Amino acid sequence: MTTVGEVTRAALRSRRSELYRLAGWSLAEALPATLAGLLTARAVDDGFLAGRPAAGLLWLGLLALAVLVGAVGTNRTYALLGDVVEPFRDDLLRRVVTGALTGAAGGRGDDAAVARLTHQVEMVRDTYAGLLMVVRGFLFTAAAALVGLISLAAPVALLVAVPMLVGLGLFVAALPAMIARQRQYVLADEELGRVAVTAVTGHRDVTVSGARDRVTGWVGAHVDAQARVERRLATMAVTRGLTLAVGGWVPVPVVLLATPWLVRQGLGPGAVLGALVYVVSGVQPALHTLVQGVAAGGLRFAVTLDRLLRAGVPDRPATTAARVPLPAPGTAAPALSLRGVTFRYGPHADPVLHGFDLDVPVGDHLVIVGASGIGKSTLAGLVAGVLRPQAGTVHLGGVRVADATPAELAGRRVLIPQEAYVFTGTVRENLTYLRPDLPDETITRAATRLGLAGLLARLGGHDATLCPADLSAGERQQLALLRAWLSPASLVILDEATCHLDPATEARWEEAFADRPGTLVVIAHRISSALRARRVLLLDGRTALVDSHAGLLARSAAYRELVGYGEPASVRSSPTRGRSAPLPAAYARRSSP
Repeated sequence: MTTVGEVTRAALRSRRSELYRLAGWSLAEALPATLAGLLTARAVDDGFLAGRPAAGLLWLGLLALAVLVGAVGTNRTYALLGDVVEPFRDDLLRRVVTGALTGAAGGRGDDAAVARLTHQVEMVRDTYAGLLMVVRGFLFTAAAALVGLISLAAPVALLVAVPMLVGLGLFVAALPAMIARQRQYVLADEELGRVAVTAVTGHRDVTVSGARDRVTGWVGAHVDAQARVERRLATMAVTRGLTLAVGGWVPVPVVLLATPWLVRQGLGPGAVLGALVYVVSGVQPALHTLVQGVAAGGLRFAVTLDRLLRAGVPDRPATTAARVPLPAPGTAAPALSLRGVTFRYGPHADPVLHGFDLDVPVGDHLVIVGASGIGKSTLAGLVAGVLRPQAGTVHLGGVRVADATPAELAGRRVLIPQEAYVFTGTVRENLTYLRPDLPDETITRAATRLGLAGLLARLGGHDATLCPADLSAGERQQLALLRAWLSPASLVILDEATCHLDPATEARWEEAFADRPGTLVVIAHRISSALRARRVLLLDGRTALVDSHAGLLARSAAYRELVGYGEPASVRSSPTRGRSAPLPAAYARRSSP
């Protein structure tokens, strides 16, 4: 598994040029720390104490100029920080989302992924930025102060460096305990997120069963556990205080106690004052920033990133992995085939589908009907590869869905759900992101054929920017339907994708997709969709029947009830499409749980 160090080093290596520029401006930022003590000593010894106030003011003026240069350096370092940090955040987001989607393929996703995506990724990003600035600041500021001390008086540099190194040693020795407590905090935060999602999503069941007090106590126990971990983490402030006391404050009395000896060695009062300036304005703030930054942000960065990597986040996006190309779908294979498919939402839930078999020939027009909540959308998700069955296989054109990458699936099927997805971007980008190479002429011809030329003109044309909130639900559905029409996929799955359209517009779209080369599967919003289909699949919770509309009226009381007929004889015929082949007696079957 990729480690925190490997990921961090890879991120830094990928931004070398930005880091070099950051180091260059950090040198400019450190200029005041380098010259502060030296120029102060000159101003005192060679200026004010020598009876030359003009010279003293000149030295202080040079220090002010150095401060201005340092301010410009600080400004530029913060401007460059985003160029280093944001690409790392974007890569981490891709890792987390890919891992979450991969883990969710089997049905119910990982609830803790919510905490990872919304909280922990941002924590890693912020602490990564803070850690870069803290370490960079300490290295350049402390080095600048020590260089200035050496140039002022080498013995003073030794007096300051020894306690500073001792303080750093104490801090390093305490790091393992700090990391352990920070890891406990991250795990407690993740567990609380998982518990909160479970409690919120099941609030209706909790209310109905009268378990409100029990669930409140359960969630409250996890809140208390997280609070205890945070209190233990806060006790590490004692260690940080000891480090700062030894490394940052001890050098001050050491220099003061050594002042008589330093003066006897020929060091002037200004030089002693300059040495104290280096300690108080250079070494001490740099050490304080390092200790506080690493103890707060650095530990959170290391522990949280480690947790993300251990939680199944892939080393790289799955779409970049080398794969053996899948075979092209054979003409003899069905467009869609399910064998022994069983799916349930959770290990203890009743199966939505159990032992389900289905074959849909190439070029078929199948409409799926049934009561609300019977499993129609679940079946659509399994066919599209959005859900993974606990048992059985799903094939598209002879290719096993579980073995196909998202890009390969996108080339074979397109799923339009009830809530159509339209994003902020141009009309062209919304219509062609499944097939980016389409020329505008093809889009225009398709829109004209499907009756959307007026809508596109009203939106402002292909280059107009869409704002999803400004579109009606019906307009969003029609744009998504046109996108599906233009896609390269041979299998189209419409999961109540026309529910916001009037019946006449719905009929126009379904007939258009039925005439489109390929195979059409419709999750019916209105029973009228069944009248336009070659075949109808009825799900009633116990069995699954496939037949023509007229055939199901004759065979199934459940279908007659769904349609609104009392007896099969009440309908002698029904309008069906005339291109269907003879129907097998048992086209699909499902055994009851």
